[in-house]
Amino acid sequence: MKTNNTAYLALATTSLIWGSTWVVMKWGIQGMPPLQLAAIRQLLGGLILVGFFLYKGEAFPSQKQLFQIFILSIFTFVLANGLSTWSLQYLPSGLAALIGALYPLSVVVMEYFIFKNKQINTATVVGVLLGIVGIATVLSEHVFISHTPGFAWGILLASIAMLSWSYSTIMIGRSKVNINPYFGMGWQMLFSSGMIAILALIKGNNLAFSEIPTNAWIAIAYLIVMGSLLAMMAFIYTMKHLPAPIASLYAYINPIVAIMIGTVVLDEHITWQLIVGTVITLLGVYLVNKSFKKATA
Repeated sequence: MKTNNTAYLALATTSLIWGSTWVVMKWGIQGMPPLQLAAIRQLLGGLILVGFFLYKGEAFPSQKQLFQIFILSIFTFVLANGLSTWSLQYLPSGLAALIGALYPLSVVVMEYFIFKNKQINTATVVGVLLGIVGIATVLSEHVFISHTPGFAWGILLASIAMLSWSYSTIMIGRSKVNINPYFGMGWQMLFSSGMIAILALIKGNNLAFSEIPTNAWIAIAYLIVMGSLLAMMAFIYTMKHLPAPIASLYAYINPIVAIMIGTVVLDEHITWQLIVGTVITLLGVYLVNKSFKKATA
């Protein structure tokens, strides 16, 4: 019973922290360029993880393992994390989190069309359609007039980030990298930090370290300690001690947490389109998750 209670506590921790990271990223990039923030976050987080495991005697990855980790880092941290952070320059944190929550839907679509996985039933199709309708409902208020310059660009960045996370999820499931997952994640962060830093230099407008404001450093510290370390450990613990359908509930809670905190902290407005669209979208994600896992089982 104690283990079960701890697992539910870990699930709540994961949901709340990962939901809050969208708002913290949005808050942090108010003081510095988003790609620069992402690069610094990945660099420091990677150094902490890799340094810790090397200190504990973890074997240095082989050349093959490093290559596999490098490829994963492109999709998981450069495209998924880097572009989602960039998208927050143009989107409300709640909307960006909601687009990110669509990844189970795109995983199913990719599995079907790219990897020829035919384990799809009527509930799966209905779920995908509901996800599309939900997002369309949220975006309906921005179709003709957007209050944020670059809104369409932000939607594109967030969508690419979500698709990249989906593809990396499939890659991780199909490729067997025989390495401690935390250690491997640290190497992914290190690889991605260099690539994101190059993108940040190309984009320009980077700040000198002495010019980065305090709120941005606080955001980076929170994203590293809480988002990349504590929440990830809680998530892995949840996956080990709770059934997969329950452990995956964080995906439905994250956008709700981001919307609520964003409303209070960043004064982001809640509209009826956002509420209705969020409910429809998360219902679609739930149906897809449930039907796909049932078919796989």
